[in-house]
Amino acid sequence: MTVQITRLGNGLTVVTDAMTHVETTSLGIWVNVGARDEQPAENGISHFLEHMSFKGTATRSAQAIAEEIEAVGGELNAATGLETTAYFARVLKGDEGVAIELIADILLNSSFSSDELEREREVILQEIASTRDMPDDIAFELVNEAAYPAQAVGRPILGPAVNVKRFSPADLSTFLATHYLPGSMVLSVAGDVQHEALVRHAEALFGGLSSKLVKAQEAAHYQGGVRWHPKRFEQSHLVLGFEAPSYRDQAYFTAQVFSGLLGGGMSSRLFQEAREKRGLCYSIYSSAWSLNDTGLLAVHAATGPEMMASLIDITCGELEDVARQGPSTAELNRAKAQLKAGLLMSLESSSARAEQMARHLLAHGRIIGRDELIQNVDAVSVEDVGRFAQLMLARPPSVAVVGAGKASQRLAVQAADRVGRGSASSEAKTA
Repeated sequence: MTVQITRLGNGLTVVTDAMTHVETTSLGIWVNVGARDEQPAENGISHFLEHMSFKGTATRSAQAIAEEIEAVGGELNAATGLETTAYFARVLKGDEGVAIELIADILLNSSFSSDELEREREVILQEIASTRDMPDDIAFELVNEAAYPAQAVGRPILGPAVNVKRFSPADLSTFLATHYLPGSMVLSVAGDVQHEALVRHAEALFGGLSSKLVKAQEAAHYQGGVRWHPKRFEQSHLVLGFEAPSYRDQAYFTAQVFSGLLGGGMSSRLFQEAREKRGLCYSIYSSAWSLNDTGLLAVHAATGPEMMASLIDITCGELEDVARQGPSTAELNRAKAQLKAGLLMSLESSSARAEQMARHLLAHGRIIGRDELIQNVDAVSVEDVGRFAQLMLARPPSVAVVGAGKASQRLAVQAADRVGRGSASSEAKTA
């Protein structure tokens, strides 16, 4: 891999990886802004802005944007997160100029017409409504709120319907001008491309953006708590969350390994104990995600209300066992092998590589090489995982239960109490 990085005079960063063996090019603009940059009355505006960027510019209609990218067989899309918003495309080798010009147009020249805004407002309201029919979405949203109450990082990316119903073209324009600054933007490209040519193209398209001071994000403060929802579904959903390291913390890799051995595959502890040995659920897994100053490790499972107590007990029991005894060498090595395989496989995809480079630059200010990533994973020890589990259980959990009707409250409180008892037991046995 040949990675080259150039920073334009206004602060926008261009990074390329010359993957000469691939026939497609993936590229995009990643902006260091997302839902956590919104004030309460703005919650949802990053996502709304992302949608509206595709609805027409000063020179292109929404249909023209779609037709132009598809005329070269390409794909154009976007995604909004808590900390970043990405506008990206994948095209055949040689067509990257079409893609970068379209992305520049939708970012710099969106018209935000009132007619298009009203149509897209209804689309987003339907998107919000659809999440109300998804118990796992509700549960994760509640856990995030419990973990970071009254904070931007704990609010939903889509925002509440009441906000979406009143956003105006002026609101979108103001948010764009305030937060979409060149110093917060990375143009990342992976494919058989020429770095110098792309830098010249970026300078021509984005060089006119004026550099301004980037406003610091409000620090996140993990708290933990219990949430539930009274709506009844066919299954009860449990999400059990714990504070995890940021991606700037060396313990990030320990968290990823721990999540893998706890619930990252069919050989993981939770899958084997809860599904294979006891048949308590169809799916159970854990995941660890990170932001620049915090993170969350979460276990999600769904089962019948009558089996939820057993599922809670098994899940907490496995967490406690790792905290008391640490993992076995064999399961640690399996989890590390899975993590390394995922990292290496992603490097074979131009899309994944473009995203990875952008996120590394936004998070660390540099590209973390393949060898360094692998070394960080290999360095995680049995003792590291055991200590991580102990520290994790020492903090209050974030718990949500959805789907059991009125019983959801009792089950959520029961889960939090069970974690608390296990934490005390683990501390006593490891003191």
